[in-house]
Amino acid sequence: MATAARDLTEPHVLAHTKRRLFPDDEAENTYAVVDTQFATDRWLAGERLDASVRDVLSPFNHVEVGGGYPDLVGVRALDDDLLAVERFGDDPPLVAVEAKGYTERGRVDVERGVVQAYDRLHEANVAYAAAPTSAVSQSARTLARELNVGLLGVTPDGAVEPLETPRLVGSRTTTETSAIRFQASAQGVADESFGLNHPKNYLGYPLALYADGPTAELMTENDVVRDIDSARRGAAFLDLVDDRPDGVRLTPLGREVVRFARSRYGSVEDALDVFSDWHGKPTRFADLAPAWGQLARRVVFAYPATTLLVEELQHLHDDGTPEPTLVDLVRYLYARHSSFAVELFVRGTDDARERVLSRDGNLRTAALEDGNVYHSPTVFQLKAMLFHAGILTERGAEPSNLDPTEDVWALRERL
Repeated sequence: MATAARDLTEPHVLAHTKRRLFPDDEAENTYAVVDTQFATDRWLAGERLDASVRDVLSPFNHVEVGGGYPDLVGVRALDDDLLAVERFGDDPPLVAVEAKGYTERGRVDVERGVVQAYDRLHEANVAYAAAPTSAVSQSARTLARELNVGLLGVTPDGAVEPLETPRLVGSRTTTETSAIRFQASAQGVADESFGLNHPKNYLGYPLALYADGPTAELMTENDVVRDIDSARRGAAFLDLVDDRPDGVRLTPLGREVVRFARSRYGSVEDALDVFSDWHGKPTRFADLAPAWGQLARRVVFAYPATTLLVEELQHLHDDGTPEPTLVDLVRYLYARHSSFAVELFVRGTDDARERVLSRDGNLRTAALEDGNVYHSPTVFQLKAMLFHAGILTERGAEPSNLDPTEDVWALRERL
């Protein structure tokens, strides 16, 4: 195979495209996954792919969009030169990409990629087909223009040029696409999302932020928690505060927490005084401080993942499994909302995703019995908060100490 063709197989084209559409700039409201078929170190005729290509493509998931599985799906505010008109609305678009590269016979089916991308527009806001620039014909460009599909030309040196630019469209939201939007949002599950496992630590942050005096000092003086950074990040993930580059601000939900504190204690300073009474106590928060526990329940339930978990645990109960283990839950959740199950519970590392998902996107259930494949902010911190809020019967556990076959996820109050 010629060098140019070898350098622009489908994984290479997709990697260059991902760098262009989703640069590693840590932009807010950004997240992307590549289909599990690319979770391999070999491609054409068993040729080994550079590890750098796979690193760019990860993480992997098998996400259905528009009746098929795009090579890449993600959420990001796109650069202006990638769109035919200025973007509209405040929310970044859901993007689907179909990549085509040279095959073993030296061919590139660009028009098929355009048609596949068009099918994704039923649920995506914008769709692209990406292919080697030298393989893009005028007829392929005309087809892309007629179907409102973006066409990206990729050169061997990795440059990506928009040959045809699409218009943003409205889309139908599904659970699968919601999983990607959720991960891209400020409330998605990230490695640093929940570093603490008690809701009081997050409830105290908006109070200390509102009160007179330095937030960090008020948090430590009142024995709320000493890890201020984790408290701030968790409060942001629970939508209590908006952590902006120009400073931290209370959200409407955070202001409601302040109102609750003032209505019961007269001032947030007096409310913070009671936090020292709870320091170090393992009792369920809903039992230790019932009113605060109800507030914590409201806050935690507003977190999007909680709603999904509670509904599916109720369905499991209705189906005759009132006390499912973690393995039971993930298997059940995967059957109903596969993308959400993976994004919420499985670590985003190549090793974890490859162990749990086959290249066809099927679940390898045996891997679920190993605690190390799970995402700690979900199975430890989030579960502990759901316990303290009175929603679940048991606390969470660190993945290293977790036996998924014995870890019970059951609703405390089942209907």
